[in-house]
Amino acid sequence: MARQNGILKIKGTIGGMTFYKSQDGDLVREKGGVDASRIANDPAFARTRENGAEFGAAGSAGKLLRDSLRSMMMNASDGRVTSRITQKMTEILKLDGASVRGSRMVALGLTDPAANGLLKGFDFNVNAILKSILFKKYVVDMATGKLTINGLVPINDIAYPSGATHITLTGALAVVDFDLGESDLELTNSANLVINAAASDLQLVVPTLPTIAGKRFFLLKLEFFQVVNGQQYGLKNGAYNALAIVEID
Repeated sequence: MARQNGILKIKGTIGGMTFYKSQDGDLVREKGGVDASRIANDPAFARTRENGAEFGAAGSAGKLLRDSLRSMMMNASDGRVTSRITQKMTEILKLDGASVRGSRMVALGLTDPAANGLLKGFDFNVNAILKSILFKKYVVDMATGKLTINGLVPINDIAYPSGATHITLTGALAVVDFDLGESDLELTNSANLVINAAASDLQLVVPTLPTIAGKRFFLLKLEFFQVVNGQQYGLKNGAYNALAIVEID
C-alpha cells in the first residue's frame, strides 16, 4: 500500500493500480486477487469461505448493536468504531463452541461468560475514554436500570476539556437479541451540572425496563458543553464526549 502525495488525487484503477481515499488519506495499491467464482466453488478456498461467512456474521452483529445504540452514539463515537465493534464481535463469535467453523454465531458466543469481559468497558469514542475522564466511583443496578454516583464534584472528579462549562451525564439500558435481530433501548434521566466545586448525588434511572429478552447492556455517556450568551452549546461538536458500556448481564 502506497500513499498519494501529489497535488492531483486520482480515484479508480489505472494500469493495474487502484487509487482510493480512506480514513488514512489518499492511497494506492496494486490491483489483484482471485476470481470470485473460484473462491465460491474451489475446495482450496474452503477456509476463505468460512472466514468470509464468519466475518459477515460478526459485521451483522456489530451493526445490530450500533443501530440499537445509535441515539447515544450520534455525538460520542469515533471514525473507526464500526471496525472496532466488528473486531469485538469476531472475538465473541469464536467463543461459540457448539457450531462448526464457518457457522459460528455471536448469539452463541455471548453465552460464554468470557464474552462479557470483551465488551464491558468498551469505549465508543477512543478520543474520550470514560475511565480517563470520570474518576468518581459509580454503582450500576441492572435489575432496576439505575446508575448511582454519590458526592460527584465536577471540578475534581472529571477531567474536563478546556472551554467546558457544563457536563451532562446520561445512562441507557439496552437489550439486544442477537439471535432474532431485535433490540430495545431505554434512556435514563439526564443530569446537567456546572463544572464547579459543588457536590451532587446522582441517580440515573430508566423510566421503564426493556421488555424483550437478550443481552443487557448499561451505558454511560458524558457530554461537555460551553455556555455562550446564556445558551449551552456542544463543545467541539462532541469531540470530547465519552460513551462506554459500563455493565453487562
